[in-house]
Amino acid sequence: MDASLLTSAEFWNEPASLSPELTGHVLFETSGSSGRPKSVAISKPALLASAAAVNRHLAVTPASCWGLVLPLHHVGGFGVAARAYEAGCKLQQFAQRWEPGIFRDWLETSGVTHTSLVPTQVHDLVKAGLTSPTNLQAFVVGGGHLEPATGQAARDLGWPVLTSYGMTEASSQIATQTLASLAHPYQSAPIPLLPIWEARVSSDGLLEISGPALFSGYVTGGKFTPRETNWHATSDRVLLENRTITPLGRADTLVKILGELVDPEAIERELISLSEGQLIPGTFAVITIPDERAGSALVPVFETSVSRQVIDSTLALYEKQAPGFRRLRPAAVIADFPRSELGKLRRNELAVMVRLQTG
Repeated sequence: MDASLLTSAEFWNEPASLSPELTGHVLFETSGSSGRPKSVAISKPALLASAAAVNRHLAVTPASCWGLVLPLHHVGGFGVAARAYEAGCKLQQFAQRWEPGIFRDWLETSGVTHTSLVPTQVHDLVKAGLTSPTNLQAFVVGGGHLEPATGQAARDLGWPVLTSYGMTEASSQIATQTLASLAHPYQSAPIPLLPIWEARVSSDGLLEISGPALFSGYVTGGKFTPRETNWHATSDRVLLENRTITPLGRADTLVKILGELVDPEAIERELISLSEGQLIPGTFAVITIPDERAGSALVPVFETSVSRQVIDSTLALYEKQAPGFRRLRPAAVIADFPRSELGKLRRNELAVMVRLQTG
């Protein structure tokens, strides 16, 4: 899709759609937690409600310029175009293959003031030692967890990094750090809720959200199933306090080992800390495989680019302090991790690859 079409009134006022119940809607594909392909149906008014909330939160004006880097068929990229339309400001699209130096120059020459990227891209900018152009006012990071060390390193290079938390069902952002937070050291949480959202935590500790930017329903196998209530129950574990969210991980990643509940993603964060930042997020993962005695077993998996010395030293430190139910199997090494277009790790696919490799 041409991004320029999304900044025209004709698109936003054009109701033509696939079927009567989806008139005025846009569909975004998602695998869902089960991995079964489906689409999220979001109305154009919901998308514009999200766009308006983000624009107000980030002080976007008609004189601003949104920079589009993410793909349009993902809600993160589509949302950037919607924000440019809602604000009546410019939209510049980065149409080249991702390369941090080229991207940095493009930001400056295009006059981009606001943009949105994923954690992998932030890491690339930091690794290259690139400084932010002075025209960039807000750099929203979504689509995954940005490690505090990487976020602070980006801030030290002048990048106005703001962590966000969102999902497709919410038309993009639910919570985003404020511009005022740029005056302080970077922290990944807590993240302030945008004003359009109400949030609560269920008895199971899972986030539920309600607001005008909520999706209308799902389309699976060509059949539309509308959302039944004003609240959407997510699979995300969070701490909710004073209208801020601290993400704690997904409930569907938790496993029981020897009767104890274990969070593999928490172990990944622990390994990063033990490595003193030498392990880079996205280049390794902790995967679970079936185990007859324990129920499940934990396998650390690394890409071939990771130093064997770093792997061995980090795992040795971990083993000294880990209780029995959190012990790791011998490390596996895989050449290329399966990832989405946004760089998100496809954990289910990686788990299959690990099981095939470990037998």
